[in-house]
Amino acid sequence: LMKFLRNLYLTNRFFIASGTMVMTFILSFVLNAGLLVPQILLYLFLALILTDSLLLFRVKRGMNGQRTSPDRLSNGDENDIRIELENFYSFPVSLRIFDELPHQFQRRDLEFNVNMTPGENKVIRYQLRPTRRGKYSFGAVNVVASSPLKFLSRRFRFSGDKMVPVYPSYLQMRKYELLAINNRLTELGIKKIRKVGQNREFELIKEYVSGDDIRTINWKATARKSRLMVNQYQDERSQQVYSLIDKGRVMQMPFNGLSLLDYAINAYLVISNIAIKKFDKAGLLTFQDKIGVMLPASRKNNQMAVIQEVLYHQKTAFRESDFSRLHAHIYSKITKRSLLLLFTNFETLFAMERQLPYLKSLSHRHLLVVIFFENTEIK
Repeated sequence: LMKFLRNLYLTNRFFIASGTMVMTFILSFVLNAGLLVPQILLYLFLALILTDSLLLFRVKRGMNGQRTSPDRLSNGDENDIRIELENFYSFPVSLRIFDELPHQFQRRDLEFNVNMTPGENKVIRYQLRPTRRGKYSFGAVNVVASSPLKFLSRRFRFSGDKMVPVYPSYLQMRKYELLAINNRLTELGIKKIRKVGQNREFELIKEYVSGDDIRTINWKATARKSRLMVNQYQDERSQQVYSLIDKGRVMQMPFNGLSLLDYAINAYLVISNIAIKKFDKAGLLTFQDKIGVMLPASRKNNQMAVIQEVLYHQKTAFRESDFSRLHAHIYSKITKRSLLLLFTNFETLFAMERQLPYLKSLSHRHLLVVIFFENTEIK
C-alpha cells in the first residue's frame, strides 16, 4: 500500500472533477433539487477513478527507461545526454519526464512532455554544459505516466544516483586532433605546417630528382655514387613544449560561465595533444605564490592520460602569483631550450610591467609565448 501511495499522483483533472462534484452537491442543497443527480455523478466519478487506477497499476512494469551519459563530461562544452523509454502498457500514455540534474547546474525546470503509443520506444535528447571541473552527481529519472482518462498518474524512477566527473575539454581536444591529423590546422590560423627540407633536421640521403633544392646536394655522397645525391630533411621532432599555467587570483575571473583558469587548461589540453601527435614532447608547470605541479615534457603513450588527470585536480588558492619563483624554478629545472606557453592574466599595465624583467630573462634561454586574456566587458 505504501509503495502504491508513494507512486500515486493526482492530476489537475482530478481536482477539477472533485471541485465540480462539491459544487453540484452545494447547488442541489441550496435549490432543494434533490441529491439524485449529484449522487449519480459521484458514482460515475468514483468508477472512473477506480478504472484509471486499475489501468495504471495492474501492470507491474508499465514503463522502462534509463539515462545514458558519457563516462565523463567535457568542461565548457555541450555534452549529449539521452533518456531512453519503452512503453509496456496496452494503451497510449502521456508522460511528464523530470531528470534530477547535479546541483552545479542549478536547474529545476528540466521537464519533457511526450506521448507514447502501446509498445513504442522513444529517445529524448538534451545537452548539458558544465562550467566547473569536479564530480557531478545525477539523481534519478522520474517518469509520471497518465492513461487516456488522466485522473491519476503513476510515477516510475529509473537510473538512480550516478557520479560523473567533469574533465577538461576533451571534446575540443578531439576536434583539433582530427584537424591536426588532416593537416587542416592552418584553416583556423593555429599553426604553420612545416614542410620537408625547411627545418635542417637530417633524415636521409637520396638521389637527386628534378625539383630538389640544389643547396642540399651532398658532394661526398655524389662523388662516391657518381650521381647527384641530396640530403633530405624532415620536421623537427622531440622538441619540448611546456605550458606554464598561472593559478593565481586573477585567473579566477569568470567569462561565459568558465574561469580564465579553465580556459587556459582547455587550451593547453588541445596544444599538448597536438604536440604529441606531431612527435614533440608536452610538459606542464603550474604556479601561483609557489610552484605547483611539475610534469616533465614527454611523449610516452600514457602522457595525455597523465596530463588530463593532473589538469582535473588543478585549483587556485586565490593568492598573488610569484613570477620570480617561476623564473628561478624554470632556470633550474628546464635546462634544454623549449617552447614555453605562459597562460596568465594582467589586470593593469603596471602589473604587466612589474613582471617584464622575468619574462625577458626567460626569453633569452627559451622561446616564450605569453598568453593573456582581454577583458571584453571593460573594453
